[in-house]
Amino acid sequence: MPSPTPNLPAFRHDRTSAAENLNVKGGNEPSGGRPVREYCGRFAPSPTGPLHLGSLVAALASWLDARAHNGRWLVRIEDIDPPREVRGAARLQLRALTALGLVPDEPPTYQSASSDRYGRALQLLRAAGNVYACVCSRAAAHRATRQEGLAAAVYPGTCRNLALPDAEAALRVRVPAILMSFVDRACGAFCQHLESEVGDFVVRRADGLWAYQLAVVVDDAAQAVTDVVRGADLLENTPRQIYLQGLLQLPTPRYLHVPVVRNAAGEKLSKQTGAQPLRLDEPVMELERAWHLLGFADTGASTVGELLAHAVQAWRARWVAGGDLQRADTIGSGTLPLSP
Repeated sequence: MPSPTPNLPAFRHDRTSAAENLNVKGGNEPSGGRPVREYCGRFAPSPTGPLHLGSLVAALASWLDARAHNGRWLVRIEDIDPPREVRGAARLQLRALTALGLVPDEPPTYQSASSDRYGRALQLLRAAGNVYACVCSRAAAHRATRQEGLAAAVYPGTCRNLALPDAEAALRVRVPAILMSFVDRACGAFCQHLESEVGDFVVRRADGLWAYQLAVVVDDAAQAVTDVVRGADLLENTPRQIYLQGLLQLPTPRYLHVPVVRNAAGEKLSKQTGAQPLRLDEPVMELERAWHLLGFADTGASTVGELLAHAVQAWRARWVAGGDLQRADTIGSGTLPLSP
């Protein structure tokens, strides 16, 4: 892999001119000059189908964390990949959240309406020399990865120094040979060597669509999200997102990754692995199942309101009053038996 020559980020946790250019919300500044940021969490589903139990575990955890901190909770529909989206899915997902008592504090937002914001972020990255055009197909990238002896899915930098035109090319962020680390509220310290474990990653696809990594970083900052609570399948994405936050001089939120729900075969529960839509005629039952997978005993509640009130208190005792960092074995296994 070519030796990296990136512009290393100066990691910042305050407002900057770059952040203001991206319409990032700031907090009130106390006498010390450091912004005070009100807790804000979010749930950000992709509209690829109805919500299932795995979705509910993430949604419930993020809602509970916001309520336990007396903060705001938002819903953002990540609709930037039209080929994967299902018509009407976002409407069904929002209806399901309402039936389950998980109502956002502001109207839902849609990533498809934020293209201009992503474009401004890309301009900042380009102006600093942090992105380059790549014309490698997925197959070609995989072949080059094998030839370089790198781990699977690590891009070896084939196009990094070719100065190719942007037309019909993906745009990748140059990553340095550094070890990125952060402390997850559930999993503890997590480290990742960006160059050898990730490689230069895509922020705009060759088909012109925005990549998840850029969109999520820009939107979290624009919505003043302070705490990201999501599935552990996204844990390994976090270091590159923190790196992007540094390049764009955006605030870094806290992270809490909860268990991924898997079936008895060990597969992540999804539409592709046979996940069934939530039974909205049995909201208490569905919430109890998700609550149990988060590592808590059944509430025995008979109504949604009763269950959620109990859950907020229990969540606060474990994750707020009890301190942020919890042992991994306090969280449920997230494994489900296969349906008979």
